[in-house]
Amino acid sequence: MESAIASGLQGLLLGISNLTLGHVVMILIGSLLLYLGISKGYEPLLLLPIGFGAILVNIPLAGLMDEHGILRYFYENGILTEIFPVLIFLGIGAMTDFSPLLENPKIILLGAAGQFGIFLTLLLALAVGFDKLDAVAVAIIAACDGPTAIYVSSKYAPHLLGAVSVAAYSYMSLVPLIQPPIMRLMTTERERKIVMGVSRQPVSKTTKILFPIVTTIFASILAPIGTPLIGTVMLGNLMKESGVVERLKSASENEIANIITLLLGLTIGATMEAHKFLRGETLLVLGLGLVAISLDTVVGVLFGKLMCLLTGGKVNPLIGAAGISAFPMAARVAQTEGQKYNKKNYLLMHAMSANAGGQIGSVIAAAVMLSVLTGMGIVGG
Repeated sequence: MESAIASGLQGLLLGISNLTLGHVVMILIGSLLLYLGISKGYEPLLLLPIGFGAILVNIPLAGLMDEHGILRYFYENGILTEIFPVLIFLGIGAMTDFSPLLENPKIILLGAAGQFGIFLTLLLALAVGFDKLDAVAVAIIAACDGPTAIYVSSKYAPHLLGAVSVAAYSYMSLVPLIQPPIMRLMTTERERKIVMGVSRQPVSKTTKILFPIVTTIFASILAPIGTPLIGTVMLGNLMKESGVVERLKSASENEIANIITLLLGLTIGATMEAHKFLRGETLLVLGLGLVAISLDTVVGVLFGKLMCLLTGGKVNPLIGAAGISAFPMAARVAQTEGQKYNKKNYLLMHAMSANAGGQIGSVIAAAVMLSVLTGMGIVGG
């Protein structure tokens, strides 16, 4: 009897006896993500479940990512099947208003320019020793679009999913800290003071309805491998703009998006097991992620300067920094920086146009990159 009691008590200590330094470090990292999400408000909808998932998966002997573990089930049936990321895109489309872009369509060029960081980061990742598929996953951080990063990394480098996702969402939330120094470095005070006139054109309901349809057809034909991304974003937007499926639109941007965000975050956190996450390449991913967002900003501002030159000084180059997918944070940064140098400057609507272009541009750029690499035989279809 006494031996049975002793054995039982020993069973209570199994968790402690199997606790390693790696487990402790990852539990602290998970706690840090919780702190950033709760106290600092950095992307809380994702960082909170990611952080908690990281804590759960590093509890010794819990078995949540074992063959029959609940988080393993979510991972295999939600992430590996691409269902979670695709459903998130549906919700994003239902929430997004592309009117600012349609009112000033030439600004979409800034949304395209803001994606060059993807291709530059791909070259850098290859240069520092990542293999081709891993480099693709790292490069996509430059899309500054969490769902796109999750989709690509889970498809081509699932072992990097945790690091890439944490980098993508962390740096998205830090855009107000990362971009301003680069914007000031790349522009003159005279350029920052440029006041942009109002050039908004009314957009008809027919145009708003045709936009997602036409975009889906042409973008998917151009880059077929990206059709799941482009198609679901534009389907969500079509439901929003058509006005005839309010229940579906509401469910997509609320119930479906909320449930999938929760499960997606937990599952990403579950990939952050100590033996997989605590490696040198994780630091490289985080470092390259910062470089990626910085490169996006540099190229966007440079293109903004080019547009300023070509228009005779009618475009404020600061809005070029908004041509990324971090919506609407990047647009607000451009507005704030502009008003620091000219209190009469109101760049928000122009920056929102570039930001909306960046949302589309990030998905299309990812699709183009994957289609090109597929054609080269580097990635599978």
